[in-house]
Amino acid sequence: MAQKTAQKPNNKSKLSKKAANRSISMSASLAYFAFSLVLNALGNVLTIVTSAHILPAFLGSAYWTAAQTNLGYAILGRGSSTALFWAFLVLGMLISFLNAILMGKLDWGRVLGNFAFMLPFSLFIQWFANIFNNMLGGYHATSLPMIILFVIINFVGVAFIATAISIYQRVNLVLHPADDLMQILRFKYFNGKAAIAMWVSYIPPTLMGIIAVIMTHNLENFGLGTLFAFLFQGNITGFADRLIFPNLKHQAVDVGK
Repeated sequence: MAQKTAQKPNNKSKLSKKAANRSISMSASLAYFAFSLVLNALGNVLTIVTSAHILPAFLGSAYWTAAQTNLGYAILGRGSSTALFWAFLVLGMLISFLNAILMGKLDWGRVLGNFAFMLPFSLFIQWFANIFNNMLGGYHATSLPMIILFVIINFVGVAFIATAISIYQRVNLVLHPADDLMQILRFKYFNGKAAIAMWVSYIPPTLMGIIAVIMTHNLENFGLGTLFAFLFQGNITGFADRLIFPNLKHQAVDVGK
């Protein structure tokens, strides 16, 4: 009897501690998450479409997007209609298991959450891409004013991605494995510093890009926009933490012991 009664405070303290880690309701969390998911997909597509519809092709996509796209085409071929789907899914789940190593534990709930993120994200990517590609058709920006406009749109796309990462990392329901990696690095290894964590999180896509170049002897989707994302995306995420929905704080952060 003594042992049973001694367990109750522990269970209550665990529940109260878990509840204390979230300061917003589930409905608010879902609303923030849905908005950030759409914003992230839109930002990625803006970098992809502007990169594909400018001559000369110097813009490039966001860093992770460029790396996974190149490796997907390198392995499955550019003619494959599912190359991007399998590239993003398989490479994303590999990063999810890397995250488990960095955390020091394999949390299947977290892995399934990473997987669940990929499905609507991929659908929005395809949907936005179809809309913009149909709008632009065979058009390519070649005049100086249009080239400048496309560069600006590309950079705005990077800013959308960084802002979306800030929002759904703070909500912390489920994350893209790449963003989960940045979250783990940021809070477990770099004392909350978003910019440093983002730089280190670029190591896996850099390796993906190198493998793709070795396989194809060709480098695509990397350019000015990629460099902009590489240098500034982490800083924009840090700014968004303070400026976009400033009352939204990091919820239930778990990066392992």
